[in-house]
Amino acid sequence: MRRRDFFRNTSITLLGSSFFPIHKLQAKNYPPKTARNIIFMVSDGMSIGTLNLASLLLQRKEGRQSHWLSLYEEEKVSRALMDTASLSSLITDSAAASSAWGGGVRVKNGKLNVSEDGTHHTPILQKFKAAGKAVGCVTTVPITHATPAGFSVTNASRGDMHEIAEQYLPLKFDVMMGGGREYFPPGLLARYEATGYTVVKNRDQMLQLNKTPALGIFNENGLPYALDHIQDITLQQNIPTLAEMSKTAIELLNKNKQGFVLQIEGGKVDWAAHANDAGALIYDQIAFDNAIKVAIDFASKDGNTMVIITTDHGNSNPGLFYGDNANQQFDKLQHYRYTNEWILNVVNKSFTPAQLIERIEAAQGIAITKEEAASILVHYEQLDEAGVYNPRKLPFRQLAAIQSSYTSIGWGAMDHSADYVELAIYGPGRDLIKPFIKNTDLHYLMLQATGIKNN
Repeated sequence: MRRRDFFRNTSITLLGSSFFPIHKLQAKNYPPKTARNIIFMVSDGMSIGTLNLASLLLQRKEGRQSHWLSLYEEEKVSRALMDTASLSSLITDSAAASSAWGGGVRVKNGKLNVSEDGTHHTPILQKFKAAGKAVGCVTTVPITHATPAGFSVTNASRGDMHEIAEQYLPLKFDVMMGGGREYFPPGLLARYEATGYTVVKNRDQMLQLNKTPALGIFNENGLPYALDHIQDITLQQNIPTLAEMSKTAIELLNKNKQGFVLQIEGGKVDWAAHANDAGALIYDQIAFDNAIKVAIDFASKDGNTMVIITTDHGNSNPGLFYGDNANQQFDKLQHYRYTNEWILNVVNKSFTPAQLIERIEAAQGIAITKEEAASILVHYEQLDEAGVYNPRKLPFRQLAAIQSSYTSIGWGAMDHSADYVELAIYGPGRDLIKPFIKNTDLHYLMLQATGIKNN
């Protein structure tokens, strides 16, 4: 961060008067009150179909509604639609989306709080840290990834994650947890420890944390998908869930008498959508929903915490589509044991159709045909499938297309969409939200809700 830009863009004092237009929606349950804490929750890349599919699965498998939609049913939140566009496109990426929230200004896709003229916009967590609040991020993808980075730093490229890991160090944020060990070489971790950080690398170490600052790095890149995590006792012992990370972070940050601001990201929802992986998508959305329960349970007892629940953009527009056996087809997802990534990662040129059929049936209870298996295996002769978060060029598109006839789940694409997205706000400050907003509006709403002025 540039020193002159910091002082030009931020002057933080207690707010004496409102600068953000107030629209009262269901405000009778919440008299005007300053929020001491903010928990900002992002299911990255969540099209409305993703929220819908997770809700339907929970209703049919567990006989209950999702925690997110229960908040709607019980009228505990104010609800809005949000325009997610970036400066360069109607269809944002996660860097520009998080920068809109983080810096309050729309920037081009790929940028982190840096405008075309070179202006660096001070990120929201730096503002709250300067105001005396404890701050942090937890995520299921690398902690250096676009969504946490957009709340934390300025950088001309979201892809420069080694530099972002370096940028975090002098900021001394209180809690940072997720994946991304590859961006924190031993020498850098030693420097974190030298500045007072407790560095933890597995679930048990995380659960023993009792002070800040804390850095938790639990995997080389992203954390495992929730569905694969559920089936693997070693993963369960070593890698915390998003709900567990969220609970630990809240407990640590809440020790600060001036309050805290925490971003919680279900980042692998986006990766699953890019892969058209229905099992990965739905169960990671449910894992995010479990983190919502952690946040709301805390906020309901605390009484001074605003919880913002949203997504940065849609992705791939999944949905359950009409058919005579759609209910029964969809119910197959209840018995999934592993993701498409788990299936395809071990497949190679030597696999036979019979072996692939057996692997898919063991993982998901679906018996594809010999012809369908052969069409997937052809791909391993070329390994030419493009796609985001698909470095091994696995045939996600081909497998998803075959699965659609067995599950009734279809996809619109394998990338982000321009959809307006869901936004829900719980607790003090929920009356500040209008029914339709731009993503940049949330930056100023957070400042107003906490009684902090931005000059």
